[in-house]
Amino acid sequence: MKRKNSVLMRLLSVLLLLSLTCGANAQEKVRLQLKWRHAFQFAGYYAALEKGYYKDAGLDVEIVEGTPKTHTTEEVLSGRAHYGVGTSSLILERKAGKPVVVIANIFQHSPQILIARKFSENQTIHDLIGRRLMLEPQSEELLAYLKAEGVPLSALRIQAHSFTVDDLQSQRTDVISAYSISEPYHLTAAAVPFQIFTPRSAGIDFYGDNLFTSESEIAQHSERAKAFLHASLKGWEYALTHQAEIIELILKKYPVGTGESNTRAFLSFEAKEVASLMRSDLVAIGYMNSGRWRAIADIYAGLEMLPENFSLEGFLYELSDKEASGNWLVNRIFFVVILAATLILIFSSYIFFINRKLKQTISELKAHQARLRLLSVAIEHSPAPTMITGPDTTIEYVNPEFTRETGYELDEVVGRTPKLLKSGLTSKETYDAMWKTLAAGKLWSGELINRRKSGEIYWEEAHIAPVFDGAGVLTNYVAVKRDVTEQKIANEKLAHLAHHDSLTNLPNRVLFFERVRETLKSASLSQRRVALLFIDLDKFKPVNDTHGHAVGDLILQEAAQRMRLAVRDSDTIGRIGGDEFVGLLPDLYHEDDAVLVARKLCDVLKEPFRIGEMQQALGVSIGIAFYPEHGEDERTLAKSADVAMYHAKQSDAGDICIFSDEMRGRYPFNRDSV
Repeated sequence: MKRKNSVLMRLLSVLLLLSLTCGANAQEKVRLQLKWRHAFQFAGYYAALEKGYYKDAGLDVEIVEGTPKTHTTEEVLSGRAHYGVGTSSLILERKAGKPVVVIANIFQHSPQILIARKFSENQTIHDLIGRRLMLEPQSEELLAYLKAEGVPLSALRIQAHSFTVDDLQSQRTDVISAYSISEPYHLTAAAVPFQIFTPRSAGIDFYGDNLFTSESEIAQHSERAKAFLHASLKGWEYALTHQAEIIELILKKYPVGTGESNTRAFLSFEAKEVASLMRSDLVAIGYMNSGRWRAIADIYAGLEMLPENFSLEGFLYELSDKEASGNWLVNRIFFVVILAATLILIFSSYIFFINRKLKQTISELKAHQARLRLLSVAIEHSPAPTMITGPDTTIEYVNPEFTRETGYELDEVVGRTPKLLKSGLTSKETYDAMWKTLAAGKLWSGELINRRKSGEIYWEEAHIAPVFDGAGVLTNYVAVKRDVTEQKIANEKLAHLAHHDSLTNLPNRVLFFERVRETLKSASLSQRRVALLFIDLDKFKPVNDTHGHAVGDLILQEAAQRMRLAVRDSDTIGRIGGDEFVGLLPDLYHEDDAVLVARKLCDVLKEPFRIGEMQQALGVSIGIAFYPEHGEDERTLAKSADVAMYHAKQSDAGDICIFSDEMRGRYPFNRDSV
């Protein structure tokens, strides 16, 4: 009997050992759903997997990249994934009744931004009104930003996001939602002028790339959740301190596509930006502050996207009571030790510190006085006009160069304000933007139209900065200026030449069809008709060949002047090359109005041209196309007018022809009208 019991005990021991061995080797399968394709944005998770941190925690982790169609929250709540990476819109999902739980905030600042094409200098968020915006899903943070800035979504033309900067580069859209860690790199590499608008400029500073799970995961697998979190944060610590290694790992095992996105240069840029958003130099990786989440909820509530005092209970991951108690005891002991050491250090260093501080203060005061003397000499002899005012903008000092440029002596301006230079020609929007920037404590740079003492108007480039004392109190404004009148005149001349025909001074092809595009946009809103005319001088080439280009140029100049005087003030006549002209007639109530204008053009162009002793008569052919029936964009409309003009030239129908569908395809063209 004893022998049987002994054998049985040994058998049970072997079975127990086998079960323990199997249990030690078995790893729980866990699926992490990323919100986008592989990138350094998720480097910490790759590091945790490749360095074995997940394996050491008993986890067999699968990392799944996202696509534009991936809804990370649904993947986690459906059970297809255990953990996910999401935006701060998770709080809105929670409000919608979805049991999501945030377990760590990886980015202390959100990377979500708006990127706009550079429409003009000094453009603001309000310049986006009426523009096309490609907006990706889960961009509630950007919606909150637009609403806070007074730019309603209804004021924008929303487009489906293509998730590429190509549409911004090719001007198929005007603004895109983007991430600060990627799209700016691609636009800079493509030399596309752009401007970034960030919600942080409006005080909307949300967390980004939040690691989250479901309530059921926390309830049923609390130990797994804790193990996954700790291993992930350890992976992030490794990734940030071994960026070059992780970049090579991503290129080898987690390729981010083709082109610029799959290069060391791009991943290095992304790594730098990710580090700046995580701010691990200031806070622990994954740090989560309930007070800041409360502020995020309050911002959403203020924008009517959440109810007031929305409860965060259950939304933020919390340690168990046992863990919290243990941590409290450790923290309490640590606090007492640190406090005691600090008191000893303060007491023993007090006298030394005071003496050192006194010497340092005296040294700094002498250095400061020397810098002030040097600065005053530099400003006095500066080649740039310089003005210093008090915080109430009362002028306290101007240098000699200011006197030379404006004509005002120092004693004439001290005690007055810069308004004495105002010409009344600088826009209110420019001044509003200037004061908004200065009120934020930032340098403002821009152009002003001012008036000298003599009354002469001039353009100046101004750089104005607020000056604060050590306590952060505004003490002065300093303005450094430069006369740019000649440069503005030269630029305006160049701009005019770039958009006007040098012979006739009419709008050239570029400017004309730019006006066509703008007119069609306006017409689509007002439901007005627009006519496009193609005008060709008949028999001009023989005259040009017989009498020479000098005579031909004089005829073209006279023809341009006649047409300019024959049309309405709202109409535009342009020259697109040779003896070909075009006309734009907006705001038509009936097609007869366009025919009347075309008839008037025919009449004035058929009158003989007198060049010295020579008299020359020409014919004219005009094709007319109407918006919207003959084309809803400038290219189609121009093609229709071109076909109609060709028909007028080839048929006996007369010198004016209106496009019809029967003409389409009858006259093949190889040239591009636009």
